[in-house]
This record gives sequence, C-alpha cells and structure tokens, in this order.
Amino acid sequence: MLVSLVGMPGGGKSTVGRQLARQLAVPFVDTDHVIEERIGGSIRDYFAQHGEVAFRDLEAQVIDELTHDGTGVLATGGGAVLREANRHALHDRSTVVYLRSSAEEVYRRLRHDTQRPLLQVPDPLRKLRDLHRERDPLYRRTAHFVIETGRPSVPALVGMVLMQLELAGLVDASVVPSPVDRVLR
Repeated sequence: MLVSLVGMPGGGKSTVGRQLARQLAVPFVDTDHVIEERIGGSIRDYFAQHGEVAFRDLEAQVIDELTHDGTGVLATGGGAVLREANRHALHDRSTVVYLRSSAEEVYRRLRHDTQRPLLQVPDPLRKLRDLHRERDPLYRRTAHFVIETGRPSVPALVGMVLMQLELAGLVDASVVPSPVDRVLR
C-alpha cells in the first residue's frame, strides 16, 4: 500500500509522513528530498537558476517513478497537485490524504522559513492565501481523505490518518493507536 500526503507547504506532510511510515513499518519518501538528491543541491537554488517550470517537470518525473513502487508513505511538495498528470498518478496509484491547513496556520509555522522559494516575497501571508485559494480544490480533487490539521499534535494527526485508513479497510486495526494511547503521548 502506498499512502501519499498532499497539502500546503509547511502543512506537516513530511513530519506526519515520517511518523506514519514508522507506525505502519513501511518506507518513507519525501519527493523534495529525492529531487534535491538528483539535482545535487537545494530546490531553492534550482528554482532560482532554472525556474518553476523546470522544477515542476522534474517533480512530475519523480512522482511518476515513486508512485509505481506501491509501498510506503510519500510526502509530496506543496505544488505537486498543480500538474494534472501528478494528480492522476497520486490518486490512481496510491491512497491520498490531504492534510488541510489554513493559510494562517501555515504562516504561523513558516514565518521564519527562508528556504521555501515561493514564500520569499514581501507579503508571505498574502502569498499563502493565494496559494491556498488556488490549490485547495486541487488537493481535494486528488485526495481520498481530508484531515483538518488545526492544532492537533503530530501523534494525534498520525492517529487520525491511521483511523481513516482503518475505516477504509486499508490497514489492520492493530496499527491504529487507541484513543487512550493518543491521550497518553
């Protein structure tokens, strides 16, 4: 089983994905890390040198390859859903969970981040609101499940994802922490 996480930049896909993979005892892959390994540098530098179109081409190639694998947890970049081919590859070859965060929540988490190219603008909150307005329908269209991130802890979010997967019959109940376990963490 391949579970793919989509959502806004800074929405918790990598953090939740790592713990989800650990809980399911499957590999974790972050598309941004795979891309950085391939280009031998940072996405920010690649973006600056080659532009967004070249980056999105590379991202589409990586998503196509990784969704053919079939096992694990895949954290995607925030803009992965912009390309129709990516939306289809993710939706058709994996179980997609949209970790839905408001622009304000993401801004609170990322306000000091200098590594995300799309946020290096005079008004990052406005940029995040624009991105959310543009991408939210695409995330929803791609996803099989939507989890509102709000303010729960990472273990609580992992538990919510696991419960959705269990209810859908995709994972065994033994890997889903009980509500008591989640409260005790």
